Amino acid sequence: MIDGGKFFIFLTAAVLLAIAPGPGMLYVLARSLAGGRREGVLSALGTFGGGMVHVFAAAAGVSVILARSAMAFAAVKYLGAAYLCFLGIRMIVDARREAQNGDQKVVAGPPLPRRNPFWQGVTTEVLNPKTALFFLSFIPQFVNRDAGHMFFQFLLLGSLSVGLNTSADLVVNLLAGPIGNHIRASATFRRRQTTATGLIMIGLGTYLATSEK
Repeated sequence: MIDGGKFFIFLTAAVLLAIAPGPGMLYVLARSLAGGRREGVLSALGTFGGGMVHVFAAAAGVSVILARSAMAFAAVKYLGAAYLCFLGIRMIVDARREAQNGDQKVVAGPPLPRRNPFWQGVTTEVLNPKTALFFLSFIPQFVNRDAGHMFFQFLLLGSLSVGLNTSADLVVNLLAGPIGNHIRASATFRRRQTTATGLIMIGLGTYLATSEK
């Protein structure tokens, strides 16, 4: 149903993006360091649930439009590719700006409220518009319109992406001590991760925009 070559590219990109430190991973790390391993696990499961909300929303809305209009399918693909390149450029710019400002440790924010970590994770992810934009731009690039069943293709790819993100978060939770110290203390590590992720996004967006007509 899904093109094998595109699926390999999707899986590679999804794995690399999952292991790159991002807001979701740092959120789970903060909960793990503040409340222990159980709270970190519940937070990771909460972000998984919130991510799946975005997946279902994209699958239900975008898949119908793309299935009915070849022009809409092409428009979403090109806009999505452009958005991925934009995200990549912004990541690289942010990394260089941090380098110009000097190596600084990540300062811990105010204590997190003592609410149910699972539902707080769900709410945090559902209310994050960047997550919605990411799925709306990322998933359509790998959907095979000619194969049909676009809703289920969206659902499969989106679920796999969210699952990989959650798996990385759970690993971070398991190794919260050493990983937390490294991510918070090493500005060079964060910059390199951010730059590498940005380059991946630009490369992915460029490839998807130019590989097909």
